[in-house]
Amino acid sequence: MGYSIFNRVPLVLPLALLVFGCHEVHLDYSQSPGEIVLYDDLYSVSMPDDSHAVAVGYYGSAYFTADGGETWSQGVTDTLTSLYKVSMADAQHGWAVGQRGLILKTEDGGAHWVRQPNSKEKEGVHLFGVAAIDANSAVAIGEWGTRIRTEDGGKTWDDYSFTVNEEHPMFQWLSPFEQEKVRKGETVFEDVGLNDVYCLGAPSLRCWLIGEFGYIFYSEDGGKSWQKSNIEGSREIEPVRFGYNEVEFDSAYIDGLSSFARSVIDEAHLNVAVEAVASAEEIQEFGREGEPIDFFETLEARMQEVRTVLEDAGLESERVRLRGQPPWDYEDYLEDDSRFLERYYESRLFGYPGVKVRVIQNPILFTVRFRDENHGMISGLGGVTLSTRDGGKNWSYGKLDRKMAVFSVASVADRAFAVGEKGLVRVSLDGGRTWEPPDEETFPTLFTFMRDMTFDPTGKIGLVVGQSGRILRSKDSGREWVSVLPPPQESKKGG
Repeated sequence: MGYSIFNRVPLVLPLALLVFGCHEVHLDYSQSPGEIVLYDDLYSVSMPDDSHAVAVGYYGSAYFTADGGETWSQGVTDTLTSLYKVSMADAQHGWAVGQRGLILKTEDGGAHWVRQPNSKEKEGVHLFGVAAIDANSAVAIGEWGTRIRTEDGGKTWDDYSFTVNEEHPMFQWLSPFEQEKVRKGETVFEDVGLNDVYCLGAPSLRCWLIGEFGYIFYSEDGGKSWQKSNIEGSREIEPVRFGYNEVEFDSAYIDGLSSFARSVIDEAHLNVAVEAVASAEEIQEFGREGEPIDFFETLEARMQEVRTVLEDAGLESERVRLRGQPPWDYEDYLEDDSRFLERYYESRLFGYPGVKVRVIQNPILFTVRFRDENHGMISGLGGVTLSTRDGGKNWSYGKLDRKMAVFSVASVADRAFAVGEKGLVRVSLDGGRTWEPPDEETFPTLFTFMRDMTFDPTGKIGLVVGQSGRILRSKDSGREWVSVLPPPQESKKGG
């Protein structure tokens, strides 16, 4: 399955370790909202106005405030299941989602929560993100390409998840059982994890979602339909030319390939795709009229020749991705799919025999936030941040001085903030292009993770949430931050 901050990075992120290794004993919470009796790890915070906010996290914890984050109370969720994301449509109405398809809704500002049955709960699929559009409409995302949407306050959730059809690149890698389901028109979900979704909320219908493998999409109709975004920095070089039915190329290409590899060695979020292509004459003679396995071996040998040069230049082998690999077991599919082999031939067709080499985006993305319909930011693994100024159609990378995980980003008119693992905090004054540590007197020194951050719609009040119930607050658009939870005596006790 896909890569998520919550279940896939225990060696990189302290979060997973803390989720399973801390808080061995839990108290029974009262069935009435009130005092916070145990400060659990917090994963998400939402602030619909300058007074109200809700934070959720480990073991079904939900905290709420009605005074701009100065004081907090414990909400009643009636669950011990971890909640990964919360989104408030207004001061009273909102949703929280979490493990095994759990969806909760509040209609009293986070004091009480009610479970909402849905198909993903039956499938046991983890939900990692939710975005409220208004009191009746919301979008939730998660494992296996999950995208579900409600327009009736959560009574029903319609499924718009990413699926695989026979034309999908993933089809040939499905199990025979799953391939048969696809041929019969049954649903097979794409094996990709979506980690966050964000909507500006009514009256705007703008939404954005992100996930692993550099998945970034935007919607202009409240999540009913989605368009794929572009990440600037993708590039390719002129295809390496091979002779007719040959598997060796001119050594003159070596310098160019080596230089290309070295240009991305330090950019861990970038991989290189290597894809063999063939001329129409080769496909006809050696594929359709010849022995397909021999033709496949030629394509495979061409890719390996180019791959060897890239790896010799210092590019790690796991970052070289072979695309369009031959379907060696094609005979297993022809009886049920007579055009299976022909589609592969068509996908390999090019003006001349060769190998295409290009950069592919592979950042693991955690959080997406927008302050208006044009300006947005994304955080990710390995110090990755991205920013957009055109509503999410195009994104460009920022430059962080650390390779640590950046869990969340948020911005106001004149500055942006990034927080992450091991107390990572960075500030940008140029829209996310460059980042610097904050002045020591403006942000508490912490060594624990900070998982999420947000500002109220005016950009004045800011909140950061993280490990062991930590909540930081700013009342001046992020210029100065103070710790409001846990209280000083509780902080000394530890988790």
